[in-house]
Amino acid sequence: MPLFSHDTKVEALQRAPLFADLSKDELGELAKRTDDLDFSAGKVLCREGESGGEFYVIMDGEAEVTRSGKTVATLGEGEFFGEISLVQDVPRNATVTASTPLRCFVLTRGRFLHLLDEQPGFDRKIMHALAKRLAAVSGDATH
Repeated sequence: MPLFSHDTKVEALQRAPLFADLSKDELGELAKRTDDLDFSAGKVLCREGESGGEFYVIMDGEAEVTRSGKTVATLGEGEFFGEISLVQDVPRNATVTASTPLRCFVLTRGRFLHLLDEQPGFDRKIMHALAKRLAAVSGDATH
């Protein structure tokens, strides 16, 4: 039985910069491909340096983000992590551990790439969002 409604997932996905250019219908297609999960406090969701292929959206609870053993952030309701792992197989840049019982939904790289194959034009919107994000983090407007 799903933990979260379809509309709730669409609203949460809308906040992720990677999906900023997608229509409600396209976000709905993404939402259909997610899994609802519960994790207990202390569960490591991803580990720094290891390969990852999941994008997480936290719906209830908190998670601690650490780099080199130092806490760098606390994530809570409506926040997300792992979006880059949907498009690129790179090592995780941080460890994320549930600091309280955690309810979230997850989109895997396999399901995401399958959707890109099925939906013409979807990949172009994702590439556009990635380019905007790259320009923002590089600080160079010419990118």
